[in-house]
Amino acid sequence: MKRILLLSDTHSYIDADILKYVEQADEVWHAGDIGDLRVTDAIKKIKPLRGVYGNIDDAKVRVEFPEHNRFMCEDVDVWITHIGGYPPKYNTRTKEALQINPPRLFICGHSHILKVMPDKKLNLIHMNPGAVGKHGFHKVRTMLRFTIDGSKIENLEVIEFKK
Repeated sequence: MKRILLLSDTHSYIDADILKYVEQADEVWHAGDIGDLRVTDAIKKIKPLRGVYGNIDDAKVRVEFPEHNRFMCEDVDVWITHIGGYPPKYNTRTKEALQINPPRLFICGHSHILKVMPDKKLNLIHMNPGAVGKHGFHKVRTMLRFTIDGSKIENLEVIEFKK
């Protein structure tokens, strides 16, 4: 079993409140718009990190993180990308690949809108953790945490902070 902390759109912001949840996870996943590598460096000092770059990220971030990150966690096929859309309104750059070979868990950031929803047609779960940084139009800063146990995605929790 793995305890996952999922965050996105930090926009160079990291604080002790976020890091408290990092400490409780087995792995941290970042869905892009990291901003400054100090954010991911702080996380990596505590726990393993998987991530992708977002549209605001500079060349330094893009050297360290890919645009798409697809991997297995336990028995769950995971695909993280920053701009991917949501069921059924997927981004044109990801739509065809999703239809040909859908993952079990499709994760995006970008919108600053927290969403967790199934795509029954593609038999996947879509997650967007919202934004945990202070830059953007969102009123509440959010992250997600959940467990992956074999092929099960369970114990989903929303973590909220005041902006």
